[in-house]
Amino acid sequence: MKATYKKYILNFKQPSGTSRGILTEKETWFLLLEENGKIGVGECGLLRGLSIDDRPDYEEKLQWVCQNIHLGKDKLWYELIEFPSIQFGVEMAFLSLQATSQFELFPSEFTKGNDAITINGLVWMGDEAFMKQQIEEKLATGFTCIKLKIGAIDFQQELDLLAFIRKHFDADTIEIRVDANGAFSPDEALEKLQLLSQYQLHSIEQPIKAGQFGAMQQLCQQTPFPIALDEELIGVFTYEDKVRLLDTIQPQYIILKPSFIGGIKGSLEWIEIAEKRNIGWWMTSALESNVGLNAIAQFTYTLNNPMPQGLGTGGLYTNNFDCPLEIQNGKLVYNSKRNWEIKNLQ
Repeated sequence: MKATYKKYILNFKQPSGTSRGILTEKETWFLLLEENGKIGVGECGLLRGLSIDDRPDYEEKLQWVCQNIHLGKDKLWYELIEFPSIQFGVEMAFLSLQATSQFELFPSEFTKGNDAITINGLVWMGDEAFMKQQIEEKLATGFTCIKLKIGAIDFQQELDLLAFIRKHFDADTIEIRVDANGAFSPDEALEKLQLLSQYQLHSIEQPIKAGQFGAMQQLCQQTPFPIALDEELIGVFTYEDKVRLLDTIQPQYIILKPSFIGGIKGSLEWIEIAEKRNIGWWMTSALESNVGLNAIAQFTYTLNNPMPQGLGTGGLYTNNFDCPLEIQNGKLVYNSKRNWEIKNLQ
C-alpha cells in the first residue's frame, strides 16, 4: 500500500465571520491511499487557531503516517491520539479504499437517495442587516431549525434579531439554536442566558470559554434553557478524561465535530458516555471540504439521531469538490445521479 498526502486551500465564496475573526480561506489536508489500482481518500480537517492539533509538527506527522501506513487504521488511531484531524483522515481513507464505491463509506438508505438528514441552517456573524437577510433566506428555503452565531455584535442587537424571528415564527415553527463560542464572561453569563431565554431557544453552545469547569458546571445547573458543550470537548483525549468531564460539568448536550475529537472512534466514545448519562448530542461539520462532510454525513445517518444536525457547510467554497450532497428543504440529501469530481486532488 502506498500513502501520500496533499495540502489544499479552500476559498470562501464570501468572507465568513467567526468568533476567531473573518475567514477568507481554509487550509485542509488530504491523505491518499493506493492499493491494487484503487485509491482511498481521507480529509484531515485542520482548522488553524481552533484545532488542538494546530501545531508546528502537523505536516511531519502526516509524513510519519505515510511511512507507517502498514500499521493499519486501528493501531494508527492510538498512535495519533494528539492529532484528532489526522485520526479522522486515516479512518476515512481506509474506509474509502475498502468501499465498493470510493465515496460510499457507509452504504445506507441515505446514500441510496431514499432518506435525508435534517440539518440546521447556519447564520453567520455580521451586521444586523446581513444576519437578517440570511435568516430570511433560510426560512424561505425550508429550514425548520436555524443556528445563529452570537457574541460578535452588540448583545442588544442580537436580542433584537431573536425578537424579529419570534415575531414572525413561534417555537413550534422554527427551532433556534445559538452559539456563543465562549463569548460571555462567567460573571455575566447567567444574566445573559436569562435574557436570551425569553425567545424560547432550543440551546446555547459554549456560553463561556472552555476550561472553566466549575463555572460551566454551575451554569449548567442554573441555566433557564439547555447548554451544549462544543470547544470544551477539544483536547480531551482519553476515555477516562471524557467521563470525568461529563460527570463534572453535567451539560444538557454535547456537540461532536469528528475532525476535532478523534473521528469516528472518538465520536462513538463520546456518544456512549453521554447516552449513559442522558446527555443529548448532535453532529457538526467543522468547515471541511465535501470529502470530509460526506464522511460525517454518512456516519451520522447510521446513528439514527432524529435531531437536526450541523451539516450545512458544503456550499461555502468556490473550489469545493462536486459531489452528490445537496440541501433540499432544510435537509441534506445524497443525489446519486450526481458524480464526484476530485481531479485536482490526484
